[in-house]
Amino acid sequence: MRSKATQWLLSVWGLMDPLYYACSRLEYVGGKENGCRSIFRVRLLRYKGETIHLSDGTTIAANDWLLKIHLHNVRLLRELMQYRSDIQKGRYIFEQVKAGLPYVAHHLYHHKQSSRIKGIIGVTMLNKGCERLGFDAIDIGNSFYRWFKMASHWPMMTVAQHRLMPLVRPPKYLVMSKEKLFSLYGCHLIH
Repeated sequence: MRSKATQWLLSVWGLMDPLYYACSRLEYVGGKENGCRSIFRVRLLRYKGETIHLSDGTTIAANDWLLKIHLHNVRLLRELMQYRSDIQKGRYIFEQVKAGLPYVAHHLYHHKQSSRIKGIIGVTMLNKGCERLGFDAIDIGNSFYRWFKMASHWPMMTVAQHRLMPLVRPPKYLVMSKEKLFSLYGCHLIH
């Protein structure tokens, strides 16, 4: 029964996703190798939070330009349906993010505003192990925004886990400087 409810929810979400995509000014990154795009969609934004000091010495301040990264959640959740254990799901997400970051680097390198963009940023509750990918995990200072992101990510986490999830892990900013992104995932990695 739960599987049918999950499938129904994903179907509805899949129908609404093109509208969300159109309204949010997102762009896909990466080609369609093996018939499948990168897991990332991105958009340019001006950062509005507190000043962030990254581990590589980069400082991100209010009004700095960043490329906001979004996981393609509907696609990701559909693909996670084939896995039962949290370890398998975590490994799959890790590999999809790792495989998608070279495309994000390529997109940023060729972006018409590339010289002004200081790095990439995302907001997620899936922040365990992000440092191994090169991200700095930063606490969200604004309590309302943190609560809003936690509430908006909760349904997705519940569907992914096939059970009601407690809201225990707060979302965080995942941030990486442009220089670190190019160093780890530079355009030379895309064939």
